[in-house]
Amino acid sequence: MENFNQIFTLLAENEGIGLNLDILETGVLNIAALVGILIYTGKDFLGSILQERKSTIVKSVQDAEDRLNEANRRLSEAQKQLSQAHVVISEIRNETITAKTNLLKSDATIAKKELTTRFSRAIATFRSQERLIFLEVKQQIISLVLQRSAMQAKQTFASNDRGPLFLTEILNENAIFSEKLKGDLL
Repeated sequence: MENFNQIFTLLAENEGIGLNLDILETGVLNIAALVGILIYTGKDFLGSILQERKSTIVKSVQDAEDRLNEANRRLSEAQKQLSQAHVVISEIRNETITAKTNLLKSDATIAKKELTTRFSRAIATFRSQERLIFLEVKQQIISLVLQRSAMQAKQTFASNDRGPLFLTEILNENAIFSEKLKGDLL
């Protein structure tokens, strides 16, 4: 802090700060000569540094251009691979659709065969049941006809002397006829 106060004291004694225009006294020639000597002697040194800096910058720019070209080449390769991948995906999609269609057609064919088989079995069962019912109905009709015939024969021949014997013969013939009809129906 004491040095700071001394600066103001010196300035106050010498009547403040002023501009000295005397060239010899101020040393401008010395400074100009010093700058000239530095430029003359430092020209090779500074030139080599600047040349080295220039070559470094040129090399960096060239490396950057090379990396850009490499990146563009890789980008074009990646785009080719992407387009090839799209083609492969499209082919896989088409194959999948074809496989699904074939599988559905196959399943439909199998289901159709199964339904045809079941329907044929159902029709065969129905026809078999129909035949059995038809035979039962026919048998019942025959039984009823024979019973009525026997009743009418009994009523007709009951008054005759020969009636019971004749009636027994008719009943035996009816039984034989009934058994023969059953055999024919089956």
